[in-house]
Amino acid sequence: MARIPRITNQQILEAARQIFLQQGFGASTLEIAQKAGISEASIFKRFSTKEELFFAAMGIPEKPLWVNELESLCGKGNLKENLITICLQIMEFYREVLPRVMMLRSRGNALPELGGKEPRPLRDVKVLTAFLECEINQDRLRSCDPQTVAHILLGSLMNYVFLEQMSSQVSMPTAESPIGTYLNSRDPATEVSVFVLSLVDIVWQGIATS
Repeated sequence: MARIPRITNQQILEAARQIFLQQGFGASTLEIAQKAGISEASIFKRFSTKEELFFAAMGIPEKPLWVNELESLCGKGNLKENLITICLQIMEFYREVLPRVMMLRSRGNALPELGGKEPRPLRDVKVLTAFLECEINQDRLRSCDPQTVAHILLGSLMNYVFLEQMSSQVSMPTAESPIGTYLNSRDPATEVSVFVLSLVDIVWQGIATS
């Protein structure tokens, strides 16, 4: 007897992405299963909830890479350079995620209820606030309101990405671009590096210990 071809997770996610982009989170998992050529039960053997399937299909990780890196940086290395690195990674993350969310919104499609979880931007503010608090406690930053600083940084980065998506004209770095390119060169033609460096410079003047 011939073996039934195995459907990969990637094939399921591709099918789910197409359906979700068309119908939003309200799309039927049965329809997704039919498009992928599997049973609905098979989906939930690999993805525990519809929310998990949605975020995986839309490429929106529960814990972005920049959050993982941020958690390992407290008290280490050059703090200003760490902030530049993280700001570039945050911008890249939202550059990937925001267009998908905007596409769903523009089509009037539903997004998942977060089941008591805070929206992504608020969770990101808390993560960045905790990092800044850690640096203040180690006397690497002067005493300040870390939540306000986190709001300034994240709000500015998200607004830049939003305006870029609206205009579709601003050239931005890719995840593969080495951070050294931005730390070692202030090429005025590189709008993103200039923006991030200027943003961190401005904030740094108010929070640096010396």
